[in-house]
Amino acid sequence: MTHPPLPETLWFTRCPVPTATGIAADRRWLAEEFAPEGITVRSLQDTEAAVGADIRGTHYTHELPALFREGGNVPALWARSRGAETRLIGLTWIEERQVILVRPGSGIRGAAALRGLRPALPRHSLPIDFWRAMALRGFEGALASAGLDLDDTRPVDVPADGHTGQWQAELAALARGDVDAVYVKGAVAVEAARRAGAEVAVELDGLPDRRHRVNNGTPRPITVHQRLLDEHPDLVDRFLGVLLRAADWAAEQPDEVARILGAETGAGAEGVRGAYRPGTHRTLHPDLSAERLSLLALQETALRGHGFLAEPVDVHAWADPEPLRRARRRLAEPTSRPRSLHP
Repeated sequence: MTHPPLPETLWFTRCPVPTATGIAADRRWLAEEFAPEGITVRSLQDTEAAVGADIRGTHYTHELPALFREGGNVPALWARSRGAETRLIGLTWIEERQVILVRPGSGIRGAAALRGLRPALPRHSLPIDFWRAMALRGFEGALASAGLDLDDTRPVDVPADGHTGQWQAELAALARGDVDAVYVKGAVAVEAARRAGAEVAVELDGLPDRRHRVNNGTPRPITVHQRLLDEHPDLVDRFLGVLLRAADWAAEQPDEVARILGAETGAGAEGVRGAYRPGTHRTLHPDLSAERLSLLALQETALRGHGFLAEPVDVHAWADPEPLRRARRRLAEPTSRPRSLHP
């Protein structure tokens, strides 16, 4: 029986947020894992100057067969709905600060106070406008916590092309008085809000029901191309094994994780401290629990309702739990140990 040749290169991509992939990349454990087979491991983010736009664009389309992706669920669901032959092999849930901002001195506080206001909904010229999807879902989560929905507000489209920096178009519209509220999230958002002098009206992280915090990064999927999984399941298992070891390491290294997060997010120490709760370094392990799958299914339903998905995505059918199970079994074997986990 002829086996397909090993790929010369394995690619990975991740979003600028806390991920086990980012930790493993910083420690160079992915490169070390596959070096004995002569397989090069490359990141779409770290090689932007050396690869074409068609390769970089696979962060969203996942059309590159030898690609592992740990990133937002909006592009992952969008790609799958368009026929991308991907499989869901893991989900993380990492609390990443999500807030609704308002103008200083407005006195707007709490989700119920959003009734009748003008939330900002950005528009970007992107194949999949995940920024707009995030804003929609952020406002929906906040409103739902008060028994409201978007129909209880007056959404305003905010053209965002040509603006540099995340949320700059929306924050500028807020400063001009064109809108009353802006959704932001993450470390860069903390610093952007401070510079804009905006005030927090709703802390979504403080809402007790996780369903109100479902958005692009909660839960965050790990996906792989079906062809790689079919032809080289061992490579997929080993990749996941490295992520599990990286998550184990991160759980004991809060200071190092904070340093890596600063580099991954492009934010300063203040932004990282403000965006991620204490203990974030212990939450990087992927799983495919029933709870996380159900939360992702809620996101799929909402995105489809807003017209972001071409076709429905059966989240449970999309998920393949076997690679993660095999990776965990391999790590549990007495003879199994990482090739190099130097501190």
